[in-house]
Amino acid sequence: MRLRFWIGLVAALVVGAGAVVGSILTYKHDEREFHARQQEEARRAARQAESVGALSVGELAAAGAFIKADGHVSRHEFAVVGRALVNENVLHAAAFIDVVHRDERASYEREQGFPIVERGPEGKLVKAGRRPVYYPLTYTVSNEQGISEGAAGFDVGANPARGPYLSRAAENGRPTATGVIPLLLGGTGINVYKAVYRDGAPTATVAQRRRALIGFAAGSFLLRDLAATAITTLPNDVTAQLDVANRTVVGPRGELEDPAQARIQIADRTWLLVVHDPSRPDAGIPILFGAAGLAMAAVLGSLVWVWSREERMRRLQREADEDSLSGLRTRRRFEQEVRAAMARSRRDGSTGALLMLDLDRFKTVNDSHGHPAGDKLLKEIAGVLRRRTRAGDVLGRLGGDEFAIALPGCRPDEAGVVAEAIVTAIREHRPGDPEIASITASVGVAIFGVDPLMSYATLVSEADTAMYAAKDAGGDSFRLFHPEAIQTPAPGGS
Repeated sequence: MRLRFWIGLVAALVVGAGAVVGSILTYKHDEREFHARQQEEARRAARQAESVGALSVGELAAAGAFIKADGHVSRHEFAVVGRALVNENVLHAAAFIDVVHRDERASYEREQGFPIVERGPEGKLVKAGRRPVYYPLTYTVSNEQGISEGAAGFDVGANPARGPYLSRAAENGRPTATGVIPLLLGGTGINVYKAVYRDGAPTATVAQRRRALIGFAAGSFLLRDLAATAITTLPNDVTAQLDVANRTVVGPRGELEDPAQARIQIADRTWLLVVHDPSRPDAGIPILFGAAGLAMAAVLGSLVWVWSREERMRRLQREADEDSLSGLRTRRRFEQEVRAAMARSRRDGSTGALLMLDLDRFKTVNDSHGHPAGDKLLKEIAGVLRRRTRAGDVLGRLGGDEFAIALPGCRPDEAGVVAEAIVTAIREHRPGDPEIASITASVGVAIFGVDPLMSYATLVSEADTAMYAAKDAGGDSFRLFHPEAIQTPAPGGS
């Protein structure tokens, strides 16, 4: 009896100890996986923001090269270049900053039609004082309707939050970012300056670069736009902060519990993205149930199984939202996001567009080259669509060779421009398999937000009708749905 008791007791202790050790090891494993997943979420979001920022800075440098080659640009020429900058990426505004020496000031003010001004002691605009060199804003382009009073002619060099960065950009020849400042064109963010030197002038040394300086191509980034490019890639339940110089500029204040961090490089300034995922595993419950012995170990095993199942269900749910072939939204997830975009447009009075896209004669690719070749081509087309859309647009593969794109906050004329660009990009795409000929697409465009009572089914029906009209016209084109008739693109469109 005593022997059986001790055997049973030892067995219970062994099982209990094994349950405790097993629960601890399980928790440690889950914690490592949690940290790895959280760190990957932070890195992925940081890469997204950094790539969009790098694209904007690169295009700003390209605009500087255009100005350099031209020597000087007119207001109209800069407006064309500037609108391209602010419409294609996260730049909120673009500007050209002139270099005006003291003896050139009077002629510059007569030519431009506005004086060179600066901020006075009380923040009011006053005539700029006498200095050897002025850096006035000559041309500005913003993605908003209005431009803040005093933007044109404002001497950026006299502003202590901007002037030192202009000097740094002029001396090193590389894109230079300011700290977080109130932007002249509205909002809070940063400015990036790219020095423009006289074409053909030597720029090997700092002195040579200063002598060759003719101005700066400048861009403004809104903090909310920079943060949005990163946060949109994170799951909805994840908290994020954007820090610069040990200060939180976007997101909740205070330190997040056990977060992951990733760096974002924009021009010469480094930002820190801090991410907190609330789905961290709980250590208390596994240890408590593990210490209870054989019965509690069984309960713990059941809980672990349930938790594992829930985690698998969450992973399967995420996979259900993403098309396995193209990586785009599935039909169900696409419909959910478009319905949400339609609801937002009803609330804020904006308009958006739905583009339905069908590849022309795609069946011949499958018939002639096989389904693997057709699947590869679909992946390539998905890549083309990603490159021709914004980060906030919604892309989906509805099945077969049918794709859909939702453009929130998009006017009808802008939707036509996007549709034409997509049709052109697909036509010009060269398949990776040299035996496959280039393919074309038919695109139908329908607008939402004009009629607050429009349903999702009606929107899809209108876009489908326009798409089939484009296909009936021979394909390789787009059509815009109108209640009375399908609109044919203006001359020069697809």
